[in-house]
Amino acid sequence: MNFHNFEANKPNGETISMDEFKGKTVLVVNTATKCGLTPQFTGLEKLHQEYKDKGLVVLGFPCNQFLGQEPVENEKMEETCQINHGVTFQLMKKIEVNGSNAHPIYKFLKRKLNAGWFSNRIKWNFEKFLIDGNGNPVKRFSPKTKPADIEKDIVNELNKL
Repeated sequence: MNFHNFEANKPNGETISMDEFKGKTVLVVNTATKCGLTPQFTGLEKLHQEYKDKGLVVLGFPCNQFLGQEPVENEKMEETCQINHGVTFQLMKKIEVNGSNAHPIYKFLKRKLNAGWFSNRIKWNFEKFLIDGNGNPVKRFSPKTKPADIEKDIVNELNKL
């Protein structure tokens, strides 16, 4: 079992199979438009623009589980991210990342990378998971870790493709 075995929905409900990203480095991030960490959208978009042609895919999974910081509905949320933050990377339908209703992708990622202080819970918005071209989660980053601070890890994975 790896990341490529899963599916998720776009804000419009269209299903995307993660096997579309075989051979690519994927960065999965739980996002929120009303969070103090929302400026990270700009850094994520910069990574997307810089490395999308080299094999990077950034996937944003909006979540409203942290103090209701993603209050808008799916298509409005997507529009808000585009207008306010210039986001062009793929945003997905709003999901839960913790608890019994957590999306299967997040259950998988947390099970694979639950070392250290992270335990098995997503701590806050903008926690990040880096996945290699074979669908294996390779690194987990704190919500406070800025996108620019993981660029070297992304480049390292891209160089393996």
